[in-house]
Amino acid sequence: MPDVPQTPGGISRRPPVVLIAAHDEADRLPATLAALQEVFPGARVVVADDGSTDGTAEVAAAHGAEVARSERNVGKGGAATLGAERLLALAHEPDPPVILLCDGDLATSAGALAQLVDVVAAGEADLAVAAFARRVGGGFGLAVGFARWAIARRCGETFDAPISGQRALRADLLPAVVPFAPRFGMEIGMTVDAVRAGYRVKEVELPLTHRATGKTLQGFLHRGRQLKDFVAVYLARR
Repeated sequence: MPDVPQTPGGISRRPPVVLIAAHDEADRLPATLAALQEVFPGARVVVADDGSTDGTAEVAAAHGAEVARSERNVGKGGAATLGAERLLALAHEPDPPVILLCDGDLATSAGALAQLVDVVAAGEADLAVAAFARRVGGGFGLAVGFARWAIARRCGETFDAPISGQRALRADLLPAVVPFAPRFGMEIGMTVDAVRAGYRVKEVELPLTHRATGKTLQGFLHRGRQLKDFVAVYLARR
């Protein structure tokens, strides 16, 4: 029998199944995929392409990933749901794998997500969420603050990184959180649904980087769209 890869702490690691959400990430996706392949050799990777127009789907396929593509832009939650639906059967396996959810713009920092998978594999949490060790970009915190408040109101838990898209969970949790909430409400909905179902959620600080938006007109418009979706998922989870 071949040796099972070990983490530095000695935990046996079965490669996770990776679901990457991507929209127009053809430039950063190759580095993200390469970093994940390095820490999870042989892992099944599904790229959920949200109607990209820059060749993201072609780049993903060229790097050996499965592609679950929406031909039009349906938002992150909708595109990720298309990918997750391919993985629902894994929930019924005798030994369900860990599912790693991440964004396509992490580039080389994606390798740090191995620690997130280890937390779930070791049984320390049912759903592990990455908190960025260093904040890059962002606005005045209104959208994130509302997301934090909304989760606390809906399920009684408070989190530092309420909208982080970098998450690991056991495959048997998928039916409790899929379909994901629409658009940018995906992470709030997932957290509330998991806590309400009795699952343990733990945040893990990791040295991740991503494509950030700053205090620019484009950045404020982006966060305005996020806030609109956050309010919608908050109202839908009454």
